[in-house]
Amino acid sequence: MDEARAWLEKLHALEFDRTIKIMNVCGGHERSITHAGLRGALPKWIELVPGPGCPVCVCPEEDVYQAIQLALQDKVILVAFGDMLRVPVNVKKGEVRSLAEAQAAGADVRPIASPLDARKIAQENPDRPVVFFAAGFETTTAPVAAMLAEGIPDNLSILLSGRLTWPAVAMLLDSGAPGFDALVAPGHVSTVMGPEEWTFVVDRHEIPAAVAGFGTESLLASFYSVLRQLKSGERFLDNCYREVAHPGGNPTGRRLLDETLAVVDANWRGIGIIPNSGYALKPAFAKHDARLLFPDHADPERRRAGEMPPGCDCAQVVLGKIYPNQCRIYGKACTPRNPVGPCMVSDEGACRIWWAGGVRVAVDA
Repeated sequence: MDEARAWLEKLHALEFDRTIKIMNVCGGHERSITHAGLRGALPKWIELVPGPGCPVCVCPEEDVYQAIQLALQDKVILVAFGDMLRVPVNVKKGEVRSLAEAQAAGADVRPIASPLDARKIAQENPDRPVVFFAAGFETTTAPVAAMLAEGIPDNLSILLSGRLTWPAVAMLLDSGAPGFDALVAPGHVSTVMGPEEWTFVVDRHEIPAAVAGFGTESLLASFYSVLRQLKSGERFLDNCYREVAHPGGNPTGRRLLDETLAVVDANWRGIGIIPNSGYALKPAFAKHDARLLFPDHADPERRRAGEMPPGCDCAQVVLGKIYPNQCRIYGKACTPRNPVGPCMVSDEGACRIWWAGGVRVAVDA
């Protein structure tokens, strides 16, 4: 607490004559910021902008739809991380719109907490096909890669919707209108891929950047670092999570990702195709690729660049263009009890985080 107070005093001692926008990429960062009340503790001229750090939020609608159809029509055991069960898709009224609704309709849908749970369920049900709907960024995709490398039961296949974090930030920066002055890079991703993955922010775009952990002290230190860089004119990537995020990341995790998965162009819901931003199983693992085993449900008519439901502004929230409570349906049609968009589903979704933090009223964008 004393360290956090010291960082706050340093931040308040800084002076800027304009608003400074700092994007925090990670949904875990946004949760820490909101639950600790940091926005209210910081100087008024600092704006913290939630960024594209929620894999549930950007998982393409067609992938969720395919998972639902696999569970309903092919009678597989469909397993997925818990948040994915409530992500809605756009279907006609009365049709099943989420994995949770598919479960209620009789499909065998099971939430899991780890890829090892998927392997265990497959081992316990050798006569039934088991599909693991695996959505996530590098941190959760690396254990999937490890499971593949170790070997999995013949009846287990993967519907992979893995994404890399940095290409979305690169897309924002390359657009020429990123909407932020400095970047706080995700700590957990950096523990796997290495902090240096984010040097492009500084080297190519001359924007201050710092890697942060999830404690208040680390976050405040990262804010101070990027603001000092803006003040002094220096530009460098500062690692404020050195106890965990080491140069080179996790060599074993990176090796397993490279051995089992290919980097491909990928669709982000509401955003569209981002080059080199997704993972796909390599041909050596084709017999475990649900996209090849069950191709009939990859309906091309559903590939609508990840279209959001009418009125839903999740894509704008994910890209940091608006704040959650500036969405047209925030707190109205869309609440955690009845989510319309994916950002209100996940604990890493900015809308859900802001709602849990007490922001219940929408404002005009």
